[in-house]
Amino acid sequence: MRPDWDQYFIDMMDTVATRATCDRGRSGCIIVKDKRIVSTGYVGSPSGLDHCDDVGHLMKQVVDDDGTTRQHCMRTIHAEQNAICQAARHGIALEGSTLYCKMEPCRVCAMLIISCGIKTVIAKSMYHAAQETRDMFKQAGVKMTVLDQTIEGYDNQ
Repeated sequence: MRPDWDQYFIDMMDTVATRATCDRGRSGCIIVKDKRIVSTGYVGSPSGLDHCDDVGHLMKQVVDDDGTTRQHCMRTIHAEQNAICQAARHGIALEGSTLYCKMEPCRVCAMLIISCGIKTVIAKSMYHAAQETRDMFKQAGVKMTVLDQTIEGYDNQ
C-alpha cells in the first residue's frame, strides 16, 4: 500500500535517525517544502567534536519547574536544531516549510522552528515535557500534528 505524504516523510525521518551518534536519543528530522526534502538532521555532536557513541555521554542534572530531577546529555544537538543549522549553512530558507520529527520538539527547538518560519510540525509521538512547546506553537500559529499518542522518554531521565 502506498503511504500518504506524512507517512512517507516520517519513514524517511526514521532512516535519517539511524545516523544519530547518541544512543539515548536516536532521533532524526526532515524539513520539507513543496513535498521536497530541503534539509535533514539527526541527534549528534557538532561537526568535529567527539560523539557520545565514541567517548560516552556528557550528562548534566536538570531540575524541572516541578522539582523533578533528571539527567540530560549535553554533548549533542537535537535533530531539529541540526536540520535547521544545515539549512542555514547551505542558504536554504525554511519559511512555510514542514518539519517531520520523532517526538514533539523541546522548548528550544520550538523557538527555532517559530523563528525560521516553519509553519507545520509533524511529530511521530508525544514528548513528556512538551506543553510549553504546544502553547508556543498555538500562539505563533504553527500547526502541530502528533501521529501516535505514545509518550517518548529516555533511559536515565
